[in-house]
Amino acid sequence: MYKKVLINNYPIEAKNLHRETADRERISFEFTVTHEEYHDITTLLYKNDFIVKVPDEGLEFRAVISKYSTSITNLYKQGEEGEFRLELVEK
Repeated sequence: MYKKVLINNYPIEAKNLHRETADRERISFEFTVTHEEYHDITTLLYKNDFIVKVPDEGLEFRAVISKYSTSITNLYKQGEEGEFRLELVEK
């Protein structure tokens, strides 16, 4: 099941969204990135200072990356898609 996640108002269709609320909010999810989206996504993630919103859950918080990984896919090649995995923790 997909859920919309907004990172600094950039919409992402998240898969396998998992939310934890121990001492701070923490969400983790996977999402597909196409060749065309690659530059925008990596530029966004490089900032590492986010306002995260999950509208379906009424969730909004400031966050940084705690874990990040990608598939080996070469997204510089036209037509390629890669899988990103991201965990964000509340600041």
